Amino acid sequence: MFTLPSMWNLIISTVMFSIAAWYFHRILDDQGIPKGMTRGILVFTLASLVSWGVGDTVNWVHEKIEGPQPVVHASSNMSQLLKTIVQTQK
Repeated sequence: MFTLPSMWNLIISTVMFSIAAWYFHRILDDQGIPKGMTRGILVFTLASLVSWGVGDTVNWVHEKIEGPQPVVHASSNMSQLLKTIVQTQK
C-alpha cells in the first residue's frame, strides 16, 4: 500500500522525468548532436538523475515537515502471518 508521501514522490518524479527528458532532447537538438542510441541513453540517464533528485527532495521536505516516520519491521509481521496460517491449517 502506498502512503501519501510515496505517492507524491512517484507523481512528482514521473512528471519531472518527462520534463527533464524533453529539456535534454531540446538541448541536444540545439547543439546538433545526431539522434541515436548513445544520445537516448544519455537523455535517459540525465532525466533519471533529475527525477531521482527531485523525488529525494520530496522525501526530505516531507520528513522536515512531518518528522521521521517510524520504522516498520516487516520480518516480525511476516512471522506473525506465518504463525496465523499454520494455526488455521491445523
